[in-house]
Amino acid sequence: MASRRFDPDRRDRIIDAALDVIAAQGVAGSSHRKIAEHAGVPLGSMTYHFTNMDELLAEAFGRFADTVADGFEDRLGRAADAGAARAAVVELIHQDLLGSQRDLVLTQELYTLAAREPAFRQITRDWMARSRHALGRHFDPATCRMLDALIEGLFLHAALDTEPHDRASTVEAVARITTPTGARL
Repeated sequence: MASRRFDPDRRDRIIDAALDVIAAQGVAGSSHRKIAEHAGVPLGSMTYHFTNMDELLAEAFGRFADTVADGFEDRLGRAADAGAARAAVVELIHQDLLGSQRDLVLTQELYTLAAREPAFRQITRDWMARSRHALGRHFDPATCRMLDALIEGLFLHAALDTEPHDRASTVEAVARITTPTGARL
């Protein structure tokens, strides 16, 4: 009888492979077979580690959302004041979020799935809560919601638009949202 090969990283490789396959082919184009092949694991590993595709998708998108939120918290956590936080938001948008076609596609795939499947909405709610908490270190709750909407809106535009988004427009939008009305007059 052949012994089983000890592979402690197999589950993580499967999750990472799921994100790669989703980025390349979308949720609809993903399957256990494609993900197993990409991860370099036997097909049986899929059902050993994950009850079904929804469990795998939840783990993969949860990991993705946590990674993005960690970067968000790190960048905003390093901002010493409101001016630095404004600059951090612009960098988040242009360098972290819009700088990766893969992340852009994964975000849109997650949002589409969450819009149709209530079980996936918790991932997006947790992600938004972490984003707003990070913004809340520097801005009031209403401003945090507006900045979050700007970020998400620019992300959607980047996914659908054929022209790159102008950084100067982002700087102006962030300034308009974060500068108190009386200070702008």
